[in-house]
Amino acid sequence: MSTILFSQDKTAVEYINPFLGTEFFGHTFPGPALPNGMIHLSPDVATQGWNNAAGYVYQSSSIIGFSHTHWNGVGMTNGGDVLIMPTVDNKLRITPGSEENPDTGYRSCYSHEKEKSSPGYYQVKLLDYDVNVELTTTQRAAFHKYTFPKSGNSRIIIDLGHQLGDAKSDSSSRIKIINKTNIEGQRASGLGTVYFAIELSKPVKYFGTFDSDFVAPESGHGIFPYKNEESGTNIGAFLQFNTENNEEILLKIGISYVSIEGAKNNLNTEITHWDFEKTKEEAKNIWIKELQKIEVKGGTEDQKEIFYTAMYHSLLSQYISQDVDGKYFGSDKKIHTANNFNFYGSFSCWDTYRTQHPLLTIIKPEDINDYIKSIEEKVKNYGWLPAQHFMNVFGEAMVGDHLIPIITDAYIKGFRDYDIDFLYGAIIKKANENPRAPIPEYAGRSGLDYYKKLGYAPIDKVTEAVPNTLELAYDDWCIAQLAENLEKEDDKKAFNKRALNYKNVWDAETEFMRPRKENGNWLEEIGNNEQSIVKNGEHSYYRYFDPLIIGRRPNRHYTESNAWQYIWSVQHDVNGLINLFESDDKFTKKLDTFFEMSTDVSSPKYVGVVGTLGQYVQGNQPSHHVAYLYNYSKQPWKTQQRVRQLMDMMYQSGAGGLCGNEDMGSLSSWYIFSAIGFYPVTPGIPQYSIGSPIFDEVKINLKNGKVFTVKTKNNTANNVYIKNVKLNGKKYSKNYISHNDIINGSTLVFEMSDKPNKNRGTEDSDKPYSLSK
Repeated sequence: MSTILFSQDKTAVEYINPFLGTEFFGHTFPGPALPNGMIHLSPDVATQGWNNAAGYVYQSSSIIGFSHTHWNGVGMTNGGDVLIMPTVDNKLRITPGSEENPDTGYRSCYSHEKEKSSPGYYQVKLLDYDVNVELTTTQRAAFHKYTFPKSGNSRIIIDLGHQLGDAKSDSSSRIKIINKTNIEGQRASGLGTVYFAIELSKPVKYFGTFDSDFVAPESGHGIFPYKNEESGTNIGAFLQFNTENNEEILLKIGISYVSIEGAKNNLNTEITHWDFEKTKEEAKNIWIKELQKIEVKGGTEDQKEIFYTAMYHSLLSQYISQDVDGKYFGSDKKIHTANNFNFYGSFSCWDTYRTQHPLLTIIKPEDINDYIKSIEEKVKNYGWLPAQHFMNVFGEAMVGDHLIPIITDAYIKGFRDYDIDFLYGAIIKKANENPRAPIPEYAGRSGLDYYKKLGYAPIDKVTEAVPNTLELAYDDWCIAQLAENLEKEDDKKAFNKRALNYKNVWDAETEFMRPRKENGNWLEEIGNNEQSIVKNGEHSYYRYFDPLIIGRRPNRHYTESNAWQYIWSVQHDVNGLINLFESDDKFTKKLDTFFEMSTDVSSPKYVGVVGTLGQYVQGNQPSHHVAYLYNYSKQPWKTQQRVRQLMDMMYQSGAGGLCGNEDMGSLSSWYIFSAIGFYPVTPGIPQYSIGSPIFDEVKINLKNGKVFTVKTKNNTANNVYIKNVKLNGKKYSKNYISHNDIINGSTLVFEMSDKPNKNRGTEDSDKPYSLSK
């Protein structure tokens, strides 16, 4: 399979820009990492605040150092374990200094003119020290190459107190200098422990440890020359060398969540030599192989940069957690072994179930069973089905129970190399029971007893009550899908009934999914209370219903959204939602208003969001499927126009190219699907809703050896509408294609126009699946 994009000279890997998303709020990082990698090595420029969630912001001017754990585009500030920084300085500095005054610490200024990144490789010149830094990785180990000037004060700082966010190192962190070329240790925090083992290509001349919390009266700082071991919170080590001009010092580091021995084994298995270029080239070749799975023809150079960088980010976003010998740290705080599969310790499933996981069922099917096996292992380790979680720590985040759609979508699409009966039992248990000790209270479905009794979560008892109801209704529909396939008829009926609970928060008068109290009354509208609310302060807004309010925890009624954005969160029963509006026309009119309305957000009751079109928010997941809903209301040409508009407006090349948090590949996966020409509105049903393709031709090279091809005729920037479609040479009127159409290697041909075809896709039989027929 060729890596050349048809007649183009550039390869797919050359289109990737790892800096895309590092400006504004994309929260991506530019450093090297591999698909599914445990290690994510990248420069850190700041550590605190939501803006610095990934450690790197393109507008920065100084670098603290290079740490080994980062999250791809999340909205939490976390990671940054085991920071390493090369310096050349007459004074030994053990704290980083500030962005405002970088000279007060070991951080260094840098320039984008002397910085570059590509898949598997990062390079930057540290201007304060005249040190050139090059980085590459394997899955569990990192390779650093530092080119020093001539100096007797060339140093490498290892700082275990460094952390992105507030999960500070605790007193059980330690570092030990074993000899002049080997260092090992562990960095411990409330999120767990990262063990590490370091090897140097050149023996150190001078060495020592430091504790920046220690202030000695006679010296004023906590530097301990020739001490080979330190434990505590803000600790580290310094390694000092005499270097000639342009002398290279290489550093290799392996990490593990199990033990120091595990870190050594990972390093010694994955990097057995001192050839930096060899490891760099191997990393590049891994990315070339992955990117061969989708080939595109046509489109602009910017569109290809956006597309292939999106593919890079999507493939980057699932992280293995086990060592090379299969050992991993379980959520029960014990060591387990993953036998013949990769164990994944983190699932950002509120973000990824909608787009990224469905994409991987097509382009990375070899990993799907391992994801589900990992979930199975977690349940066995802990005794309970988790939801969104990170670092295999059993603390759930976000609303809903969204490992269920990931399991269901995989099973429905034929991925079944795991114990589905065991998992199904865990799913049913969590859907019907509140957790009991020793399982923490937050590990169950929020408001479950109310949801079962009332058919909704009441706002006076449960925060984010409307999304709680809507998303659990979707999860229950997923359970019904599993029950049907497992021939459990009673469960199928029961959970299909619960899947209709979304109707219980529908307010026909306002035409919103509206917060409702335990007594059945709707949450009172602001109405005439506006004046008194303003007098009593902005948080008073959140005690009333206003469809435009995006609240703050713990007072918010909708999850990172407002009532306008959560009307549409009924992916499993769009026809049923249309019925609540009483007609296709009324539903479509509300959709039109959603995209076209403007809002004065100068009032303190509105919290800013990013990536907006009217009330649509591309920067947040609950909106992602909404442009495709016109396919259900017999006006598919409006889906085509909106999807193309969103791709053109919300995705750009360059550092500022993402309109919101990347969120573990979810924004990028949306673009990949939409650019090809379809989107998974309802994970759990093997269908994809048709949109508006942007490339002349796309080939998806499938694992089974077949090729799924999408061809687009008359494709221009203005020809956003579908004139007609053919599937395998036959005229095709439906507004969806099936998963089988893809994996069987079909050919889908779009003929485009600058005018909508209002006769195509307008029959009931052309609509995608809905629970309500």
